[in-house]
Amino acid sequence: MEETEPVKAAPPVFELELPDDYSQYLLHSRTEVLAVLRSVVQKGALITAHFDQGRSFFLTSMIALQPDDGELILDVGSNEEMNARALKAGKLIFTTVVDKVKIQFSLERLRRTDYQGRPAFVGAVPGTLLRLQRREFFRLATPVATPIRLCTTLMPEGRAVNVSLLDISGGGVGLMAPLDLAGLLERGRMLENCRIMLPGEGLLAATLCVRNLFDVTTRGGSRYVRVGCEFVGLPTARLTAVQRYIIHVERERKARLNGLS
Repeated sequence: MEETEPVKAAPPVFELELPDDYSQYLLHSRTEVLAVLRSVVQKGALITAHFDQGRSFFLTSMIALQPDDGELILDVGSNEEMNARALKAGKLIFTTVVDKVKIQFSLERLRRTDYQGRPAFVGAVPGTLLRLQRREFFRLATPVATPIRLCTTLMPEGRAVNVSLLDISGGGVGLMAPLDLAGLLERGRMLENCRIMLPGEGLLAATLCVRNLFDVTTRGGSRYVRVGCEFVGLPTARLTAVQRYIIHVERERKARLNGLS
């Protein structure tokens, strides 16, 4: 493996350590975790192992998976000093990509072993793994000429909410909220009984969770708050309706573009 010196830049941010934002991509089922790890072995994917709060890393690959022992086997790095430091690390985060899907998992400790006559690292199979496949959640900017609106009532304040959608995906929606509403839409707040009328699909009833907020200033000087919300427990039938709507709008947009070309 290629020798790598300690990282001097600011440490990276790992999605695995942001469960509030990426909970929908976390796998907790042992069967699912093992299936993903097997794909990493089969593809021979190159893995970056980060430690020392992300300031140091080395390149490795997963040689074998031993589910009966609850262990995975990793290749050692080419730098022996880096290998020694990795063995002393209290936590390591491993990142790789398989079929354009980012995979992350963490291990509390590595130890030395020999595997088929060659030096290797061994660690426990992780209980949780992040599989970040965002392709399934294509985000569609909603039509400006015919805005889609979300209606709900914030409880216990009793504040009626009627705001425009900026975008929609199978994972959630982006809302255009007035500044005075931002104080009531703190991160993590659940928005119950939300109603969104999707053209061609009818009424979409959903529960949303606020994930992020930030101020936006338009070219004209107007200000609003963009509120990123995640669908919570959206039934399959409603998710299918969202996806049908997105596909329909995209087809119309492409047809218009082809007509102008």
